[in-house]
Amino acid sequence: MRHPARLGIALTLALASAGCSAATDNGSGSDTKPSAQAPTEASAQAATVTSCGHRISLATPPKRTVALDQTSTETLLELGLQDRMAGTANLKTKIPAAYAAAYAAVPVIAPKIATGEQLRSATPDFVVAGSADLFTKDRAGTREELAALKVPTFVSAVDCPERNPAGTTPFELLFSDYENLGKAFGAEERAAKLAAEQRAAVAKAGTNAAKAAKGAERPTVVYLYSVFNGMPYVAGGTGLPSEMSRIVGAKNAFDDVDEDWPEVSWEEVAERDPDFIVIGDLSERGRPGDSAAEKRATMTRHPVISRLAAVRDNRILEVPGIELDPSVRSVHALGLLADGMKDLGYVR
Repeated sequence: MRHPARLGIALTLALASAGCSAATDNGSGSDTKPSAQAPTEASAQAATVTSCGHRISLATPPKRTVALDQTSTETLLELGLQDRMAGTANLKTKIPAAYAAAYAAVPVIAPKIATGEQLRSATPDFVVAGSADLFTKDRAGTREELAALKVPTFVSAVDCPERNPAGTTPFELLFSDYENLGKAFGAEERAAKLAAEQRAAVAKAGTNAAKAAKGAERPTVVYLYSVFNGMPYVAGGTGLPSEMSRIVGAKNAFDDVDEDWPEVSWEEVAERDPDFIVIGDLSERGRPGDSAAEKRATMTRHPVISRLAAVRDNRILEVPGIELDPSVRSVHALGLLADGMKDLGYVR
């Protein structure tokens, strides 16, 4: 947010004219198709939820929600809440066909990261984001600034594991998002159904670990997310792929790196000598080195990486890159990983 004071005045006026629902955020520390129809307000009551340390009290369900990223947008669409959305932003890849019609009805307030001015133009009464870094002064504004303007904000629990019970898995944090958003919008039934479906998918993928040969070491995997300026970006120990690996009975080769997607060297990848490699296909993003084909070509041409057994023997799996970050689509990538491990012979 470039001019916080100016934004505060303008946003207050805009929200007043929009007749937003009564809501407060006191900042206290503490593959299915979307529903065809959103929940009716008649069945929705006042709700209080907690999001990354902020207690959010809603007198009525939000009517003009802005989703600041694709992850949040697709979650709301999956819950059938498109008619409660006043805007979306920061689209990274093509919206899946299952959401296309619903998405087409939602205004795009910013093709990339939204500014405070762009957020103000949508006159929101609720703002949702997958990560807290979208709520900064030079972006959409801080959560505290927006709370002072009576615009509550919701951040995915996956982005603040330290504010949730110790030991809660990233997938369970993701499912808690569905349930909390369902409560906020009066869509508890749909949210509970979605969480149950995805818990079942996680359990099914976990049968890989149970079926793996007893006493055998877990196979190691490198997740190649992107290649930028010739350098690989891989999954570190704090990202969702580490949890995916654990579920399917594998081990992320870069678990010891305390980052989500660190830049490493090809020599470091070679030193880890993974049993197999997962490529994140980001073809739709369109940057050099994003597609799975380009990543394969880079590895087969590299004088060191090309000699790895995983590359020589084509022990390489491909998954949509966006699904390697926490989202409503992540269980799909988990299923591809589980099936791919079977095809590679890691499950008896």
